[in-house]
Amino acid sequence: MKFNRIIAAAFLGAAMLFADSADACTNFLFTKGATKDGSTMITYAADSHTLYGELYYRKVADYAPGTMFQVIDWDSGKPLIMIPQVAHTYSVVGNINEHQLAIGETTYGGREELASEIEGGIDYGSYIYLTLQRAKNAREAIQVLAGFMKDYPYHSEGESFSICDPNEVWILELIGKRDGTVKADLAKKLKYKYTDGAVWVARRIPDGYVSGHANQARITQFPQEGKWNKAKGKGLHKAISSAHLDYLFEPEVECVYSSEVITYARACGWFDGKDADFSFADTYAPLTFSGMRGCDARVYAMFNRVAPDMKRYEKYAMGDATAERLPLWVKPDHKIDVREAMQLMRDHYEGTSMDMSKDLGGGPFNCPYRWRPMGFELDGHTYVHERATSTQQTGFSFVAQCRSWLPDKVGGIIWFGVDDTYSTVYCPMYCGITEIPFCFREGNGDMLTYSESSAFWLFNRVSNFLYSRYSDMIVDLQKVQDKLENTYIRDVQKFDERAKASEGEALTRQLNDFCGRQAAKMMMEWKQLDNYLLVKYMDGNIKKEKDGKFERTATGQAVFPSQPAYRDEWYRMIVRDHGDVIREK
Repeated sequence: MKFNRIIAAAFLGAAMLFADSADACTNFLFTKGATKDGSTMITYAADSHTLYGELYYRKVADYAPGTMFQVIDWDSGKPLIMIPQVAHTYSVVGNINEHQLAIGETTYGGREELASEIEGGIDYGSYIYLTLQRAKNAREAIQVLAGFMKDYPYHSEGESFSICDPNEVWILELIGKRDGTVKADLAKKLKYKYTDGAVWVARRIPDGYVSGHANQARITQFPQEGKWNKAKGKGLHKAISSAHLDYLFEPEVECVYSSEVITYARACGWFDGKDADFSFADTYAPLTFSGMRGCDARVYAMFNRVAPDMKRYEKYAMGDATAERLPLWVKPDHKIDVREAMQLMRDHYEGTSMDMSKDLGGGPFNCPYRWRPMGFELDGHTYVHERATSTQQTGFSFVAQCRSWLPDKVGGIIWFGVDDTYSTVYCPMYCGITEIPFCFREGNGDMLTYSESSAFWLFNRVSNFLYSRYSDMIVDLQKVQDKLENTYIRDVQKFDERAKASEGEALTRQLNDFCGRQAAKMMMEWKQLDNYLLVKYMDGNIKKEKDGKFERTATGQAVFPSQPAYRDEWYRMIVRDHGDVIREK
């Protein structure tokens, strides 16, 4: 009991941190060999109670020598440092650029000694958007990120990145170094010199496999540099350190890591074993109850839906530190298409012991959401609410799809949605567009400014009403959601054939027009859904329907509505609490 209360208390603190953080996010990664059409995909949910959902856009640009760029912290908006601008930057739509490079992230925090923010430096959000402007593919992205970590301090906490291009999918994990962590006697013994601003490891996900990360470092042991000699025809070892980045673009290389990743840990006194036994996650982000129950559990839920024999990891996902740890990647038992990737982002632990729709916390209508804080204490005991992939505070989410058989500006799509992943619609935005549809555009409303034309506000209107009678309303919502997304997928297939024969300004116009029409269709359908739900479910009643219309009496009045009872478990709770007062005598 003492152990359980301690780890629950640890989760309580972490849960409150997640509730206030812009960094509590979820990423899933899909390789070419794991998808039906041979595309690569990554997903991302940006979950924050203060993040407004909009689709960022940075246009292609050229800069004169000596131009400097002001780095702005993505979370706070505060200026950090000035760095040299590159001569040419690529256009970026959300988290994908014109060359089909896509990047997502989750923050895992890591060791307390490394958690402080550095004044200046480059933050994790700027890592994403600067890299998208400067790199054409996943390996170039790793090269750019390695350069940032070598040349500048890292401003933020420990971070996991998903990186994909049309051919490869990588996970990169890093954590910043901080002054005062290195022990002088160990540094002298190791002849350690404090250089780079962060330590990191990047691994390519094996083709045919899927992976994920959700606010917990996931890379444990990793392949390390061995003896290799390309000149003698022996090929390259599959792992290289950052001291040999000139070999990064050799296809044999599947793991790249900071040359200091182990020596820094040794100099700080955090690791003293054999190099081969070194684990990045165990050293820089040791597992806690919250790391399992509030973070890796989301990855487990996805793995459980696509791969066989995953139930053996459920104890681990529920916070049992003695259970078998979740692997970094798994091989799915079927090929995954883009619609299933969308659906995998819709999860409340259905089919597991943590199913959020089953307990009384879901209210009389099985709502799988819990208002914050995530942890609470009652009568001397500490408890936690689950942290699922689908959560009410999502600002935006996406499925980035990269397709090698199409021209870049047509091949890359960011299927973009705002608000809760379970009740959003993923609308196709080609990476080659130069105009963002107004409903997604930056500046169209904000977290404190309502806008009738903003998708974020419209979807929040619907979802927040939905939560009041969830088990009934979600059925009506999913009909419209399914219709829109399935129509979009068919429309994209048809448009691909037309667009791949175009180029230049003609192609850009087609892309802008197509994406604008899809967004307008989504807004129209969702406004109709908003009106429909209000009419049907007003005042806790449910209007009756026939042949797709609300029923009227012979005189034109509304037919008396249905008034379904609460579920029995809810009545029992009421009776336990207040039965002596309300029982008929």
